[in-house]
Amino acid sequence: MARGHTIKEKVARYVCCMKVLLLGATGLLGHNVLRQLADGGHEVVALVRRADGLRTAGPWEVREGSMLDYATLARAAAGCDAVVNCAGTTDMALLRREDYLPMNRDLCRLLVRLLEEEGIGTLVHTSTVNTIGYGTAAHPTDESAPMQAPCLGSLYAESKREGEAIVLEAAQRLEGRHIVVVNPGFMLGAWDAKPSSGRMLLAAYRKPLMPAPKGGKAFVHVEDVAQAIVNALTQGESGRRYIAVNSRACLSVKELYRLQAEACRYRQLVFSLPDWLLLAAGHVGDALRAVGVKTALSTRNVRMLTIHEHYDNTAARHELGMHETPISQAVREFHQWRKENT
Repeated sequence: MARGHTIKEKVARYVCCMKVLLLGATGLLGHNVLRQLADGGHEVVALVRRADGLRTAGPWEVREGSMLDYATLARAAAGCDAVVNCAGTTDMALLRREDYLPMNRDLCRLLVRLLEEEGIGTLVHTSTVNTIGYGTAAHPTDESAPMQAPCLGSLYAESKREGEAIVLEAAQRLEGRHIVVVNPGFMLGAWDAKPSSGRMLLAAYRKPLMPAPKGGKAFVHVEDVAQAIVNALTQGESGRRYIAVNSRACLSVKELYRLQAEACRYRQLVFSLPDWLLLAAGHVGDALRAVGVKTALSTRNVRMLTIHEHYDNTAARHELGMHETPISQAVREFHQWRKENT
């Protein structure tokens, strides 16, 4: 269920209702955006590969087809005022750069073409906070910070950077369009059906002894990101990015596991793994990947678990009205939803 809104927010939501084409509706973020769009009175067309990928029925139209086929996209977008793109390839086990490009880069080109040829005025595109430099606790970074290692070596993050660059270039070139990029952190919450990011929580759930890397993530409740995306349909500055994280939840993985144990009321001893051990495991993963074994274990991915991420979300809070729901609530809602739906 969507968070409560002020009177001003409610007026803005219901006065500015649109017909929206939503991509990626079956994922964690996409399903939360779908529900918030419908809750806000928007007419939604969800283009999905398979209709049974949506966990619930609702007041939205579902179209089946490939979003990488322009004719299919154009038919689904007929009569729409806006496109919200929550689709993407996030599987960290994929072996080649080319595995990420169709959804993370090439789809962006199709969406820009859609705006140009079909007269759609608004595009809200979801990227990732890993295309932005991650800062420190004393100096969190804003949207102007350039991407930095080890994210620069990530096949996923690089492909997302290429996609958002296409979208941002179109925002400068296409006059009269409202084009916004939202850069979420590590999202947690309900409707994580696969699960995706919730696998980090499940890995440690109710285990008496749990190892953890020394690094951390910029965590955020998925409903807060969904809210920012829906608000971006009519708010924010065209042609800019918005960091969507909880500034009070830039936590180490160890801190997240302790928070989960407290929120779910169990005892657990969490200990830190040394970076050298993680990197050694990453080299084993590199060897497996070199002979064609799909595994998320690699030095590229392991290095991303050794850093701490600290971001400034001022722009998203002030311009997109993004809330900062406690991460403990996101953790509880993740487990409650899985209990009721799996």
